[in-house]
Amino acid sequence: MINNLYKMFLGSSPSWYKNTIIAFLIFNPIALYALNSIGLNGAFFIGWLLLLQFIFTLALALKCYPLQPGGLLAIQALIIGLTSPYTLLHEVENNLEVILLLVFMVAGIYFMKNLMLNIFTKLLLRVHSKTKLSLLFCFVAAFLSAFLDALTVTAVLIAVGIGFYRIFHLANSGGDFSVKNHNIYDDSTLSMEGTEDLENFKSFLRDLIMHGVVGTALGGVCTIVGEPQNLLIANIAGWEFIEFAVKMAPITLPVFIAGMITCFTIEKFRLFGFGNHLPLRIKNIFHEYNNFELSKRTEIMKLELAVEMAVGILLIIALALHLAAVGIIGLGVIILLTSFKGITDEHDLGDAFKEALPFTALLVVFFAVVSVIADQSLFAPIITYVLAQSVDVQAPIFFVANGVLSAISDNVFVATIYINEIKEALDSNVISRAQFDNLAIAINTGTNIPSIATPNGQAAFLFLLTSSLAPLIGLSYMRMVKMALPYTIVLSIVGFISVVNFL
Repeated sequence: MINNLYKMFLGSSPSWYKNTIIAFLIFNPIALYALNSIGLNGAFFIGWLLLLQFIFTLALALKCYPLQPGGLLAIQALIIGLTSPYTLLHEVENNLEVILLLVFMVAGIYFMKNLMLNIFTKLLLRVHSKTKLSLLFCFVAAFLSAFLDALTVTAVLIAVGIGFYRIFHLANSGGDFSVKNHNIYDDSTLSMEGTEDLENFKSFLRDLIMHGVVGTALGGVCTIVGEPQNLLIANIAGWEFIEFAVKMAPITLPVFIAGMITCFTIEKFRLFGFGNHLPLRIKNIFHEYNNFELSKRTEIMKLELAVEMAVGILLIIALALHLAAVGIIGLGVIILLTSFKGITDEHDLGDAFKEALPFTALLVVFFAVVSVIADQSLFAPIITYVLAQSVDVQAPIFFVANGVLSAISDNVFVATIYINEIKEALDSNVISRAQFDNLAIAINTGTNIPSIATPNGQAAFLFLLTSSLAPLIGLSYMRMVKMALPYTIVLSIVGFISVVNFL
């Protein structure tokens, strides 16, 4: 019975990982009791220990999704008194807009995938220069992420990548484009030419997807809806859509330009594994597929694309004018798209929420850990030290501190910690409103820009790495780190210089 229970615990996670989590759960209450019994502030020390343990679960998200081990630590924190259900509820209430963003906006954009798939497919077919194509993939992904959420755009990129791979695999297996159930994992069906072209195609597709997913980070930092932590920070700071974009612009615009220059450079000079070109024979396959698709496109399909485009324009207008809370606008998108596309079955609606709800649940666990930080004043000494420094260096310090932590941990979690601390400093009149604004900008850009260093830092990167596309195109953890490295170095440096000069 015990053996079976152990096997069930955290599913297929490695035994050493399971044993580590069990050790955490056993050690924490014992250590808390021992420290309190000798007159020390046990809650403070164990609070810090629990925070490090939680970061451990985020850093090893590939071994086990952090919701389960992190959730167990959060439950334990409530049981042993490191925080209270009331504090947790207060954190959730304060960040309700962020939760609504994830639930409704991400689900709403799910019904716009056809339009975005169409956009990326047209780019592949109409742009012949690989360097121009890479720049456009990066730019379009950035633009879409600024209005539609980076995670959702990444989901589209994954769908595009799998779609492209399927077309290549099908054509080189001698199948017809109308075949529905083709096995893209069986390379034995490929022709001799297809086998020779396979690695070239994988490399080409890998380049485009990485440029695109970095683009989601470049655009995601610019607006309220780009990343969940953006809205979280904007809510606390009291910024609306346009105000947020304007305040971030002195940092985000130089970073965006630097990102596009980096994209051009690594493609042109074939650096860090980029610069792979598509053979003419494969390009012809995609042109044949496009002709096939156009021939079977019905009037209804065309109308659906028109509806998606119209709702997309309305979405941008609604966000820009702040007609309602972001999550409510997302709900409006769901209602409009499903109504006019004839999607009325509960099952079809449910599919849209699959991507968003696991991360939404994880977000509430984040808030539980943040509650521990708040109740035990864990970051008070650090914040006191930083705020004691010259006003000129406070923002750069926050940028670096957030960047380092966000590279190994989730940036929503990191942003939540720091923004709450400086809000408390503002409420206590320790800092001025102008200082608060500058520090909030530094926190937002710090959690977004350097976090591309590893898949752990960006939810979009982790989503790509754990997707079915990654093994198809040979995208491993270390390869993602290597390919993101030039972007990480350039964007972090430009971001830091911008913070120093403009804040």
